[in-house]
Amino acid sequence: MIEMLKEIILDFQDVDLSTGVPRRVAVSSMSGKATVCIGVRRSGKSTFMFQLMQKLLDTGVSRQNILYLNFFDDRLHNLKHEGLGVILEAYFSLYPEKKNTEKVYCFFDEIQVVPGWEAFVDRLLRMERCEVYITGSSAQMLSREISTQMRGRALSWEMFPFSFREFLDWKKVESEGMLSGKKRLVILNAFEEYWQTGGFPEVAGLDQRLRLKIHQEYFNTMLFRDLVERHDIAHPRAIADLAHWLVDNTGSLYSVNNLTGYLKSLGHKVPKSSVSDYLRWFEDAYVLFTVRIFDASLSRANTNPKKIYCVDHALVRSISSGILANSGHILENLVFTSLRRTSPDIFYYKSKTGREVDFIVGRHGLPRMLVQVCESMAAEQTRKRETAALGEAMRELQLTESTIVTRNEEGRITVDTGYINVVPVWKFLLNLQDII
Repeated sequence: MIEMLKEIILDFQDVDLSTGVPRRVAVSSMSGKATVCIGVRRSGKSTFMFQLMQKLLDTGVSRQNILYLNFFDDRLHNLKHEGLGVILEAYFSLYPEKKNTEKVYCFFDEIQVVPGWEAFVDRLLRMERCEVYITGSSAQMLSREISTQMRGRALSWEMFPFSFREFLDWKKVESEGMLSGKKRLVILNAFEEYWQTGGFPEVAGLDQRLRLKIHQEYFNTMLFRDLVERHDIAHPRAIADLAHWLVDNTGSLYSVNNLTGYLKSLGHKVPKSSVSDYLRWFEDAYVLFTVRIFDASLSRANTNPKKIYCVDHALVRSISSGILANSGHILENLVFTSLRRTSPDIFYYKSKTGREVDFIVGRHGLPRMLVQVCESMAAEQTRKRETAALGEAMRELQLTESTIVTRNEEGRITVDTGYINVVPVWKFLLNLQDII
């Protein structure tokens, strides 16, 4: 195993770093703590690590001082049995002069597949002169248990597929500052492309047929590698059927009872407890997200129906049957993922009279943010319904401002408690970083 590790380490020394588009993720490293970057697979975590490596090289760090391992490499399979300690043995047998004299920068990709990785990283940080950067596709790496096992030696950051602004970066479209008429038109055209392709970096610029195939392969790999294989699921067909139902019903309410009944109707004998586990594991893998009702009582929030969203709005279009996931639901999903990039504290709201607001978002040190998603406000009945729901929520929450995100419309509506901003989705996405 040591000889194999030495070969992998040396091979990487000769690889050109594919750094791609710089990501707008404000990751900060801290001495004595591992920098952990987590998110759905294929969202660009490995490329982001290469960007961090390139910054080190640009400051004069030797390539030999950068140790990189991707634990999805089949050649590292036996590490699960031999233990991670052999990594250091292999590295320092190549570069014995660096031990305890030079800082080594360790980059470990998808390390969560190896049991006991937390203790190994904790020992690295305590015993060696090093900085440690980790990626993973499991939200458990954010959990209190991981922090406890590593004695607080980790700072975690989330990474999602391209935001709209990152997509504009990929297209080399300037999105900062005042928008001239020409720049606005370029951005609008770029949004229509983003609306179709979504944010996964690898599918940007591909034709629909190829994009569809890649999205479907992503989804199947997520289900198999991040759920069935990771959790040793006894009913893989059931979890696949459940995943497709949830994607078909993006933006809709569900309960564990009706999901269990649905699986039963397909012939799956899966208990409610397993369905609850599946839902938690979807979220752990950053594939599907559950949004609960806003309620001070956790038990009431858990017993009320919940809403489901996917990590990428275009993935919904590629995976769903197209019957239920219409453009309104996909727009709502896009708004959700843009909000989720900025805060995990997202709920839906129901007023005392039963009117529903799509999202209420917690903001550090700022008033909560109310967001309603409506494809078009042209119909008077729709306009009244959406403004009434927001008006009631604003009154009950003592807020003076809220937002309706549309496909194209823009304006401001005055209500008795303040005003509602009507914002086209492309502008909402660009302005969101300033709002949150």
